[in-house]
Amino acid sequence: MAKVKYYYDSETLSYRKIKRKKATTLKYAAVFLTAAALFAFLMVFIASQYIESPKERQMARELQNMELQYELLNKRTDDAFAALENVEERDNAIYRLYFEANPIPTEQRRAGFGGINRYKKYEGFDNSKLIAESNKRLDILEKAVVVQSKSLDEIAKLAEDKEKFLEAIPAIQPISNENMTRMASGYGYRTDPFTKVRKFHYGMDFTAPRGTPIYASGDGVITRADSQSTGYGNHIRIDHGYGYISLYAHLYKYNVKVNQRVKRGDLIGFVGSTGRSEAPHLHYEVFKDGERINPINFYYGNLSAEEYDILLKKASLENQSLD
Repeated sequence: MAKVKYYYDSETLSYRKIKRKKATTLKYAAVFLTAAALFAFLMVFIASQYIESPKERQMARELQNMELQYELLNKRTDDAFAALENVEERDNAIYRLYFEANPIPTEQRRAGFGGINRYKKYEGFDNSKLIAESNKRLDILEKAVVVQSKSLDEIAKLAEDKEKFLEAIPAIQPISNENMTRMASGYGYRTDPFTKVRKFHYGMDFTAPRGTPIYASGDGVITRADSQSTGYGNHIRIDHGYGYISLYAHLYKYNVKVNQRVKRGDLIGFVGSTGRSEAPHLHYEVFKDGERINPINFYYGNLSAEEYDILLKKASLENQSLD
């Protein structure tokens, strides 16, 4: 109940009620309402700053979870980079080195993307830097994987070429040791059996009975099987590619035809004594880029170390050749 206020009237010598003017009442009411509104606003402001709503709490949890996921993604990216670096190191230090290919520089493997800012769309968020950096690392990783994939494709092609090269090199003795009587003469200066003059002998002579099998010393194509070359009699030439050609002379007969493709170890002919020959034997030569080279360097394919050592000693003797 509102208090009633009085004042003393000296003229009437009595107390009279104080009557409040309507304007004053309205003024007090306005002040009260304003104060109440300000208080309510203040409470709402404080609540908004320090007390989270359910929706805000949910968004905060989602943001925290997103940050955790990006951290895990970065960890997985680190692991992927580590695994890729291991492959890259072997690629440069082993594979490409073995196949004589130039290593791929790190700048090329880890190159970014020039031009416009491709990560501009991630700007303006609370975690823009984290999101942009994660996407940038993923892009670099993806590009590095593509570079490595292309490198491995190149290595596979080089390996295939290397395998073909190793199969093509004339790397076995054209007559087996079981069928050979002896290694009669090697590469170098020898005495000519007809003129008795010392001259350079460009091949190796293997003595063997007439009809002894002769084998291709490497993969290739038969380019000649005739007797149209002076001194060689019936002879065969095989083009192995990579600049290598092997020649087999003084044959009794052929087992191949021109343009026929042969594999290392295929039977191509038989020992004879045609042409400029003193006795049945195989005269064998190897050409590299048009130059005749010592065939002794190409018998690692079917001789043991001991057999090769014996052959090397016999081939070094300066004796009389058979052609």
